[in-house]
Order: sequence, then structure tokens, then C-alpha cells
Amino acid sequence: MKTLRQSVSPFLKWAGGKRQLLPEIYPRIPIIKGRYIEPFMGAAAVFFSVAPKISWLNDINDELVNCFCVVRDEVDELLKRLSNYYYDKDFYYEIRKLDRQEGGLLKIDPTERAARFIFLNRTGFNGLYRVNSKGHFNVPFGRYKNPEIANSGRLKACHDMLQNSKITQFHFRDVLSQVKQDDFVYLDPPYQPVSPTSNFTNYDKIGFGRDEQSELAEFLHYFNKKNISFLASNASHPLIYELYQGLSITEITARRSINSKSEGRVSIPEVLISNM
Repeated sequence: MKTLRQSVSPFLKWAGGKRQLLPEIYPRIPIIKGRYIEPFMGAAAVFFSVAPKISWLNDINDELVNCFCVVRDEVDELLKRLSNYYYDKDFYYEIRKLDRQEGGLLKIDPTERAARFIFLNRTGFNGLYRVNSKGHFNVPFGRYKNPEIANSGRLKACHDMLQNSKITQFHFRDVLSQVKQDDFVYLDPPYQPVSPTSNFTNYDKIGFGRDEQSELAEFLHYFNKKNISFLASNASHPLIYELYQGLSITEITARRSINSKSEGRVSIPEVLISNM
């Protein structure tokens, strides 16, 4: 197994992000002959670790996709905008409510939207991204001693690595239907909740439920038949074991970090699913 090397750190915090699991994930990624494809990129911790030559990053979250595009294309201007943001509770809620104004965030230019996104991510509760049924961001203010809103070195390093990346906002099926033989696919979808209180699938106003989990599994079984390499993360849940029967499923442990109470932040089982 290959060992994890020094890599670029993601510029976003992300609830459920894979940075802590990279020692488990990275050794399982093969030599990539084609494209590295990630249909649910989130903070893209695995992408930044792998540093592929050619990649396709995708997510259904329009603000996340816009932010990644701005980091790739306009990082210097983005850093200028971020210099105007500061850690303050009242300021946080003023910035948060901009998506509730008439015309929503479309009234703001893409670079300012990206700065807003990074600010809310770095100063909101635990890097959580959650929206209500109207698509309004509703994560509360986070309490930190001295949060770092903008790290210019990290943003510029991420900018450099994204130069050969295609970044899109599609449904995952529209990405997976275009996967080719030599591509490698890493998938980190919204997890199947293991309990009613662990349901954090309100990542967008559409949601991600059992039907989506089943559709995703159908794609991976198809990839297995076609010998297309993939690795997927998910919760250790009976439904997941049922959907992916016949594939390689490895159980690992992850530290839960969303819970507001320290005693709720315990190690929980997750699974890695692959055909390698």
C-alpha cells in the first residue's frame, strides 16, 4: 500500500469531510490513467491529497461550485474581498441573511459570493452546511477564539492545484453517466443516516434519501462489471451493506464532530466500498 504524502490542505472546513480519514483512503486509490472524478466534492480533501493531473469535480451545491470556480480563476481578487470580512456575531448574521434578500445571492457578483461562502464556512458552527426548504443557509454562528477566515498561502496552493480541473454543478447521475474506462471515481455522497438524530442530508433543498442511495449503488455495480475503478464512502448501515452486496466493503472508524456536546463526539463506524 502507498503511504500518504504531504498534500495541500482544503481551504474549507466540512462536516463529514475526509481529511481525518486520508490515511485509510489514500492507500486505496490506484494509479490513475484517465481522469480523477469526484461527483460529491464537498471540501475535496481527497482530491487535494491525490493531486491528479486531470480532474472533474462536481457538486449539487451551487454556492460551493461557484466558490471553487472563483478559487481556480480569481484567487487574488477573492483574497482582496476576504480582507473586508471579520469575526463578529452580528456581522455573521448580516452576511448570512443576504440569501434572503429580494433576488437572493444572484444580486451579488460571483467573487463576493465566494468570499461570503468562505466567511460563513470559517465562522459558522463546525463547518456545517445546511439549508432550509427555501434554500436559505441556516447554520448558527460558531464560537471560536480566533478563527482564520482567509489563509492566502492555502488558497493560492489550492488555486494552483485546480488549474486542470473541470468544475460543474450537475446531478451525480449526469457525471457518472460520462465516466470512461480509464477514469477513477471517488464518491462521498450524503450518508445514509444511522439514527433519526444523525440525519444531516439537508445539504440542499432537494435532499438525498433512499432512492438516491439506490441509484448510486446501481452505477457502482455497473462500474464493477465494466472494470472501472472506484472508491466510495458511506455510513455503516444495513441498507448500505444490502445495496453494495458483492463489492468490497471495509469498515473503518471516524470521529463524529458535528455534535454540539463534547460527549457526543465519539468514534463511529463508516465503510469504504470499492471494486479493487
